[in-house]
Amino acid sequence: MTYEKKIGNKLLIGRDEWCQLPALHIPVIKAKIDTGAKTSAIHAFNIETFHKNHHKYVRFDIHPIQTNDEILVTCEAPIIDTRYIMSSNGHREKRFVIMTQLKLNNEKWPIEFTLSNRDPLRYRMLLGREALGHRVLIDPSLSCHQCRLTTNDVFKIYQSKNNSSEK
Repeated sequence: MTYEKKIGNKLLIGRDEWCQLPALHIPVIKAKIDTGAKTSAIHAFNIETFHKNHHKYVRFDIHPIQTNDEILVTCEAPIIDTRYIMSSNGHREKRFVIMTQLKLNNEKWPIEFTLSNRDPLRYRMLLGREALGHRVLIDPSLSCHQCRLTTNDVFKIYQSKNNSSEK
């Protein structure tokens, strides 16, 4: 059976999808689609705040590939809020909130992320229902429907990113 990438004006996505976060210099990251979560979250550690142009910013590191601690991306973004978030296990945590551009296939839109250490979790990024809004239809029987990448593809993308940033 062949599935369309769009139904009407909505993207058809699966239970997880390969995404890009261009402003954070993350060329590819796999996200779990979680309609049970209101807010989206991204894996972050070494979180530190600083001021730039009279605004409060956050700098953090991320290992964007699941089960890989070798590839590291350092990100910076303005802090737009601080919120208490209740995790699925009932733990309440105060988190910084940033806004950045999400790219899924050829579609782009701004979304909010909370920063949280997701090391023990399978996915480095979670897309909640606020980020998905009226833009997508979800078929949980599908996986990586918008873009299929192998492990080798992902490593080549990061290798070419590192080579081009060294020039």
